[in-house]
Amino acid sequence: MSILYLDTFSGISGDMMLGLLVDLGVDLNLIQTELAKLPVSGYRLEQSKEKRHSIGGTRIKVLCEASQPARSWTEIDTMLAESPLNDAVQSRARRIFRRLGEAEAHVHQVDLNEVHFHEVGAVDAIVDIVGSAIGLHLLGVHEVCCAPLPLSNGMIRSSHGAMPLPAPATLQLLQGHPVRDAGSDRELATPTGAAIAVEIATFTAMPEMTIERVGYGVGGWQLDDRPNLLRGIIGARAKAAVFERDSVTVIETHLDDSSPEWLGSLIDRLMTNGALDAAFAPLQMKKNRPGTRLTVVAQPQEAERLAQTILRESSAIGVRMHETRRMKLRREVATVQTDFGEAAVKLIYQGEKLLRITPEHASCEKLAEATGRPLPEIYRVVTATANRRFELED
Repeated sequence: MSILYLDTFSGISGDMMLGLLVDLGVDLNLIQTELAKLPVSGYRLEQSKEKRHSIGGTRIKVLCEASQPARSWTEIDTMLAESPLNDAVQSRARRIFRRLGEAEAHVHQVDLNEVHFHEVGAVDAIVDIVGSAIGLHLLGVHEVCCAPLPLSNGMIRSSHGAMPLPAPATLQLLQGHPVRDAGSDRELATPTGAAIAVEIATFTAMPEMTIERVGYGVGGWQLDDRPNLLRGIIGARAKAAVFERDSVTVIETHLDDSSPEWLGSLIDRLMTNGALDAAFAPLQMKKNRPGTRLTVVAQPQEAERLAQTILRESSAIGVRMHETRRMKLRREVATVQTDFGEAAVKLIYQGEKLLRITPEHASCEKLAEATGRPLPEIYRVVTATANRRFELED
């Protein structure tokens, strides 16, 4: 099982993350090919080898060649949802953008739909976030861990005027996550970098692993006290860890006066906002009323935000939360090429042994709509194709 550890001794930004992925072996041309599927133009990516304090790495610059429009979070999310990007890439990019949009909305006290990314900043954010989602998919690691982020102090200039460091959006994004004092007056952890790290990684000390390769993403600062680099370490976990284990928060509430239409939308919102799972179960409640139990499984750092969503968007006036341990099988998302088109599948492993393969429903549904074939037929073809490709016996 491969793992990527982000050593953030000099922070993280979107361009540093892109540079790191390329330095670790992802072909920038492949990232650009996927980015070209989005209706965003007037920019180009420049790749170069640079050094910081005599340590070499890869720097990626987003160079805008034309004036760019401001883009709202809603426009960007719709663009990604309607794009032909791989389902896993599309979903990850949308989650990162939603985190970033919600942080900006909270800081500026506006609705999420009113959040705008201005001109060049919008292009930078799109390329950095979507490019990182593409690069991680191409890199093919099973897990990402991240060191606590270093936070600076001082002031910076932004499109909104003078802002304190850490940037307010960065602080909002990092609620519930470990941080440390950077001892710097330069912005080392940017909002985009923080949004990427929070979505893709578990914050922890360096895990026990066998190191396989190391890469460096180069940032734009020339710092006296440290090399402005994002270091990534790829390694293999011990094979003895057959089952994965972690802790999650379970959120529950009982409802007897919510519209079914509201509840259906609530599940969609919770899953979009980062819930690991969400489900309803029927109940017999007080005064013999039929009711519904809502159960949500979440990462501990996401629990409070999801609980607030339940309280805002249902008739619940309280929720219960408790921590619990999980033992789980390792999962990977892959794609297979069928006669009907490309489809995403989930590979289920016990340690290094492939136990089973399951088609991703959303991907199969798209193929069924595009081809006019019955959904069960799409499932059968995708399953058979994946079994052959990954040499799993029927």
